[in-house]
Amino acid sequence: MTFLDHFNQLQWDELKMTIHSQTAADVENALHSTRLNHQQFLALISPAAEPYLEAMAQKSRQLTRQRFGNTLQLFIPLYLSNKCTNICTYCGFSLGNKIRRKTLKMDELDREVAAIKKMGFDHILLVTGEAPGTVGVSYIKSVIERLRPHFAHISIEVQPLDQEDYQSLMAAGLDAVLVYQETYHRSAYEQYHLRGSKMNFNYRLETADRLGRAGIDKIGVGALIGLEDWRTDSAMVAAHLDYLEKTYWRTRYSISFPRLRPCEGDFQPVSVISDRQLVQLICAYRLFKPEAELSLSTRESAAFRDNVLPLGITTMSAYSSTHPGGYANDNILGNEDLEQFTIDDNRRPEAVADAIRAKGLEPVWKDWTHCFSH
Repeated sequence: MTFLDHFNQLQWDELKMTIHSQTAADVENALHSTRLNHQQFLALISPAAEPYLEAMAQKSRQLTRQRFGNTLQLFIPLYLSNKCTNICTYCGFSLGNKIRRKTLKMDELDREVAAIKKMGFDHILLVTGEAPGTVGVSYIKSVIERLRPHFAHISIEVQPLDQEDYQSLMAAGLDAVLVYQETYHRSAYEQYHLRGSKMNFNYRLETADRLGRAGIDKIGVGALIGLEDWRTDSAMVAAHLDYLEKTYWRTRYSISFPRLRPCEGDFQPVSVISDRQLVQLICAYRLFKPEAELSLSTRESAAFRDNVLPLGITTMSAYSSTHPGGYANDNILGNEDLEQFTIDDNRRPEAVADAIRAKGLEPVWKDWTHCFSH
């Protein structure tokens, strides 16, 4: 059994209707509960919960400090390649987009690492397009082995892999994997993914199960906010997370909140979430899963990130370049035509760290040593 079996029992339209039928009494019931079930999570992301945002934020802040202390983990994404064999209508790396394609060679990787280490990072997220012939398991494994002496924690966000592949990468030093379903609306998913291995909805959906069976330390889940109704997609993510925690209880989990950003192809969001609604969603997840890591990227503006980080966020990217070679060559004009999407928070890492301290929190560059997992 995998999450796919549970997912097939969930009906999108029925779930959407349930969310919109929640009442103020349902919201208050959820707010007064110590451990929320999935139905109570639906109440907190419903329109009925919007007037209760202040109460949600206060409880979310309290739970976050209780579980994670006054700390906030910083990481940086490293784009290894923008080559991709998929056609995904919302992505800047999509095969049909006329952008320059580049994959880092090992000497270029070394220069990126040197630039990143100068900024103080010890947690790194490796990102690629989905091009198995160019950036397959052997390439990713070589990169991890090369980076392992330099970083305390290595995560990847690449194409879904088989369980044996994950086990091979874990042996090389991999700590965590982020894999987003993009949208849990099956028919819409098929309309967005027109070519390539990403067309296989079921294989992607079962990726977290393969990771759990492989024994990975941390799995990141989420939906790309804007592809479909954000409330229903978030309810699906919550159901997925609930299943994973109960099934693979030795693994840690993180949730991300990626909102669609401008990119090559000029895709327009189908479902728009306001800043206030995104705060509501972040707080709802914290109340639902007090021990889950909640991550916010540089897709969001500096002002938004600074204001929301005390309410439930535990992990942030502190500086980002979404194209290969973007850190060693950040002063070279023309690199913007290599990027996956346009970021919003362009501050240097030290400025982000200062903003975190201004909120009474401590930025953490390293809180994990690989040997502790053995």
